[in-house]
Amino acid sequence: MSIHPAEEVRTEMVRTGPGAEPVVSLRGAAVRVGGRTLWSGVDLTVGAGEFTAVLGPNGVGKSTLVKILLGVLPAAAGEVRVLGAAPGERNAEVGYLPQRRSFDASVRIRGVDVVRLGLDGDQWGIPVPGLGRAKRRAARERVDQVIELVGANKYAHRPIGQCSGGEQQRLLIAQALIRRPQLLLLDEPLDSLDLTNQAAIACLLGKICHLEGVSVVMVAHDVNPILHHLDRVVYIAEGGAVCGTPAEVITSATLTRLYRTPVEVLRTSDGRLVVVGQPEAPAVHTDRHESGGGRAAGV
Repeated sequence: MSIHPAEEVRTEMVRTGPGAEPVVSLRGAAVRVGGRTLWSGVDLTVGAGEFTAVLGPNGVGKSTLVKILLGVLPAAAGEVRVLGAAPGERNAEVGYLPQRRSFDASVRIRGVDVVRLGLDGDQWGIPVPGLGRAKRRAARERVDQVIELVGANKYAHRPIGQCSGGEQQRLLIAQALIRRPQLLLLDEPLDSLDLTNQAAIACLLGKICHLEGVSVVMVAHDVNPILHHLDRVVYIAEGGAVCGTPAEVITSATLTRLYRTPVEVLRTSDGRLVVVGQPEAPAVHTDRHESGGGRAAGV
């Protein structure tokens, strides 16, 4: 676990075994945008098949961390390695699902075709007749495999605009998985879903991690739907970050040190976590909630 700037303690938990290259590694990493340092001194190791959540309030640089891992933005300091290489060098082995809104109901492209775009949507031209039949057959089989993996068989051939939000998200996860990535990066995939679909997608991602061996790094504004599936958490707040297991990070003492102000973490009778304190509770997103005097929110 690392805490910046107050203290620095490292805990390494890599499933890949001694000497194995971690899937994601940050050492003293920092990022600056528009001349402003969003966070610095971040140390993180993600092993094969681990599920990691990136948490924190709006504007602290959660999505920026994903862009750093993709190589879209450079780190301002420190070392960042993804699959043993510099960010961006092995993006063919990285699946990515950006933040999005639901497809409009008028969109007629089928779900199965959206999934297929993840395999060859970057290619242009018309296939030459008679060539590549085995390749096309293998592609169809792979599309069928990932659709089955995410449990989308019943609606994959519908127009995606006629699918529910949860169904659309499963199809997009299938698209991100189709090239058999070692790392899956997801930017708020539970946003705008109801509680039932949040739980279902969280369960699916946990299965992908622990059964398929794919490492997942997921930006989230509420840890509760995914809490029981997580191996580690990155909590970012106003220039600093804490990395570790959920039990280590989401505590009153740890968040108080990170925010440098009293923060209390409570657990409700149904097991959900609630953060109470100043400044604004870390899970509150001002673009999703009415402004008001409340200072409590699910982490």
